[in-house]
Amino acid sequence: MIRFGLRLSLAGGREAAARLVIIAAAVALGVGMLLTTLAGMNAVGAQNERYGWLNTSTVPADSPEASAGPLWWLLQEDYYHGRSIGRLDVAVEGPDAPVPPGIAHLPGPGEYFVSPALGELLRATPAAELGDRFPGHEIGTIGAAALPSPDSLLIVIGRTPAELEPLGARKVPQINTLSPSHCSNGCPIGINQAGMTLVLSVVAAALLFPVLIFIGTATRLAATRREQRFAAMRLVGATPRQISLISAVESTLAASVGVAVGFGVFFAARPGLAIIPFTGEPFFPGDLSLTIVDILAIALGVPLGAVVASWRALRRVQISPLGVSRRVTPKPPHAWRLVPLVAGLAEMAYFIGRRPPTVNGQITAYLSGFVLIMIGLVLAGPWLTMIGARVLAGRASRAATLIAGRRLADNPQAGFRSVSGLIVALFVTSVATGTITTYVANRGAPRTDSVAATSLAKVFWREDGPAPTADQIPAGLSTIPGVRSVTVVHANPVDRPPVEVRSKPTDSESASYRAWWPGVITCAELDRLAVFGSCPAGAQVVAVPDDLIGMRAWDLTSDSYVWGAADISPVEVDRQPIRSVVVNTTSRSAFEQARTMLINTFPLGRFPASVGEWESNSRRQMNQYQQLANVIMLASLPIAGCSLAVSVAGGLSDRKRPFSMLRLTGMQLRTLRGVVALETVVPLLLVAAVAIGMGFLAAHLFLRAQLGYTLLAPGRSFYLMVAGGLAVSLGIVALTLPLLRRITGPETARNE
Repeated sequence: MIRFGLRLSLAGGREAAARLVIIAAAVALGVGMLLTTLAGMNAVGAQNERYGWLNTSTVPADSPEASAGPLWWLLQEDYYHGRSIGRLDVAVEGPDAPVPPGIAHLPGPGEYFVSPALGELLRATPAAELGDRFPGHEIGTIGAAALPSPDSLLIVIGRTPAELEPLGARKVPQINTLSPSHCSNGCPIGINQAGMTLVLSVVAAALLFPVLIFIGTATRLAATRREQRFAAMRLVGATPRQISLISAVESTLAASVGVAVGFGVFFAARPGLAIIPFTGEPFFPGDLSLTIVDILAIALGVPLGAVVASWRALRRVQISPLGVSRRVTPKPPHAWRLVPLVAGLAEMAYFIGRRPPTVNGQITAYLSGFVLIMIGLVLAGPWLTMIGARVLAGRASRAATLIAGRRLADNPQAGFRSVSGLIVALFVTSVATGTITTYVANRGAPRTDSVAATSLAKVFWREDGPAPTADQIPAGLSTIPGVRSVTVVHANPVDRPPVEVRSKPTDSESASYRAWWPGVITCAELDRLAVFGSCPAGAQVVAVPDDLIGMRAWDLTSDSYVWGAADISPVEVDRQPIRSVVVNTTSRSAFEQARTMLINTFPLGRFPASVGEWESNSRRQMNQYQQLANVIMLASLPIAGCSLAVSVAGGLSDRKRPFSMLRLTGMQLRTLRGVVALETVVPLLLVAAVAIGMGFLAAHLFLRAQLGYTLLAPGRSFYLMVAGGLAVSLGIVALTLPLLRRITGPETARNE
């Protein structure tokens, strides 16, 4: 029977060949996307592990590994034009000092190794802007084994112990590898793999749902003709097991071809996929790898799933040889299909005000809720289609509307199946767009032209030692072309905030309002600067943040911000320790030159940066999440469109004899086209509206539970993308309508 099944699949005429090609293409598309997502998860892990050696000094001080060693170690994060630079200063004190990966030996004083990307940047950038920050000269390149990404900016500088000890360096006995995802107190450099893995898992599910629906739709292509053929085999003596075997052979063959093509597509596209910065940095092509478990799960699981889908599509033939002739109206779907959808929404709503305290708890709570809603949408789709069809039939005034409404109401599962591939794409994209739009609106990075992005601050923390004096501030800062102002912020003598702290007074508060910030500045100086806000009426000194920006960076649209008055006289301000130095610039060149001068003058503690740069990592990650949401939308729409085209074409083929009979009775061709169009358009628009609405509702519940935000409407681009996707889907339906004239001629109505 296996040989007979292969013969039917390969030599069954144009119809069998078309079905084989379509199923194989659907499987290849699904396998390629699934492999890409699995490899992406593995690549995130591989990239994260390469950060591990940089976190050597994050081992707790009371651990055995933290005992005094022969290597001084100081890791700091620098910036250049918003890009993060990892700077590692090392000094050898013993003969057995460990050597970090990627370099042949430790650099001596006055020497350094650089990553290829940083080496190119140093050669293309004026030394005053970047190169002068690094003492010595380049002696080699850091190898790929030590680089998280081909574009990583990393430098290993050789120093003396006497230079590093005052800067807070630690002695280490060996090179440890601690992934940033396992740093209890946070690592200086690296990403948390858990969050990115969660996002990629959602992407995998969102892409897999439409693909599985496409495979199921392709398997049902020409189902009526196949059922008739299999029923005829039953009449001549074939057993149910033999029929099942023939069907399984056909599905396994198509799925196996699709799996092989999918693997080929993945490996061919891997170099191009590696340059996509899912984590903010591209991958090495080798990082997009697959484990043995991944390969076996895909190679064996996908054909098995295709066999199950084929068996379910032909299960009516398993009853009896005459099962095809005794068709009855399927049982209507019941309202219980709404239970998972309601349960998912209820779970999301439950956690408002009850946010789990741990990251794992939050992942479990929210991800399970999203999955429940997605499953609920797919299950509730036929019931919603039935309700919409009954309303359509009840208000029908034309024959096409009445026939379409009655057919959809009789078999809503079939009507919904043709558009079900679109529901997950619209839901996930709505959730992602609503969440990201709201987050950015509440905590977005400042504009590139705002003072929060054009000024940088060097803060002098108490734990770093005594604050500098005024004569230690480099006078050359103000002489750099493009530097608008150099401002010294002094420490607030009130070292504790009041019981109640607000960023600015409300209209209902009295004039005695006071806000606490760690710095103070005179109103005369603040008025001279003009761009950092203003003082309230009658105040002589105000409390300000270290960078003169503070939390207002997220909504900085003007310079009219009013700081709260401080209880200190202007004469006393200059007597307070210096808290920070803020440099405001008019050009990126001046900005980087000022940063270089401050780093060389004050190498201790955190390097100077702008608020915009501190927020750049969060902004970059949010942009990546938005890109992933767009990928889901743009990849799922063609899949849903293909599924829609196959479903409509298959439905026309299965109903060509009834349609031809209707034409013989006098029904016009445009009426039949209206029936087909309405059977697709009604569930398509209904599903789109429900999916988008549920997506925005789920996003609102998540934002309320996790961040306390209220959902904000997304931008115009989202609606244009949705409208474009629906227009393409409707265009695909329109392309199938000309088939009606060819397949509903009088010759089709003849008795066979």
